[in-house]
Amino acid sequence: MDTLELLAHPVRLRVVHAMRGGRTLTTSELCARIPDVSKATLYRHIDLLATEGVLEVADERRVRGAVERRYRLRQDLAVIDDAAIKSLSPDDHRSGFATAMAILLAEFNAYLNRDHADPVNDLVGYRQHAIWLSRDELHELIGELRSAIAPRLANRSSPDRAQYLLSPILFPIEASSPASQTDPEPHTGPEPDPQSRPRPAP
Repeated sequence: MDTLELLAHPVRLRVVHAMRGGRTLTTSELCARIPDVSKATLYRHIDLLATEGVLEVADERRVRGAVERRYRLRQDLAVIDDAAIKSLSPDDHRSGFATAMAILLAEFNAYLNRDHADPVNDLVGYRQHAIWLSRDELHELIGELRSAIAPRLANRSSPDRAQYLLSPILFPIEASSPASQTDPEPHTGPEPDPQSRPRPAP
């Protein structure tokens, strides 16, 4: 199974998210982290991720006669490369977007179901902005976002940090138009006399 097919599943990608930051977790701990997915389903997807090498066994110990494995993420294998992205068809993008939305909805519902969820205090945000950008401005914006986000992807899990799901989404909602269709025609005639303009009725 290729990396794209492996990660393009909401449960498997949620497992990958949970493992980021250098964590080592057992299947039981992953079940507690993703409580809305049944244990049987989660075990099956963890096993597939381990079989494909995205998860590797960091430690083993015997617990009540059974072997408990602690997994860690192979960061180098949990990446979809540029070549794979460029090969996607519109239907592939549609499917990938649906997976991303399913994860957002599942994780947000799981967050709100916590006993002490506080969206205001936790600085939760899901605003949308429609902005006009030239091609140069678009590249500049993407560069600024990468500069802000990329260094923090290396942050390790620690007691003073919480894990946040950040999901930038960007796509054009209108095609750019020729200037002649978008800019008003310049006014070249003389300005009308203000005294000749109609006045509102008293």
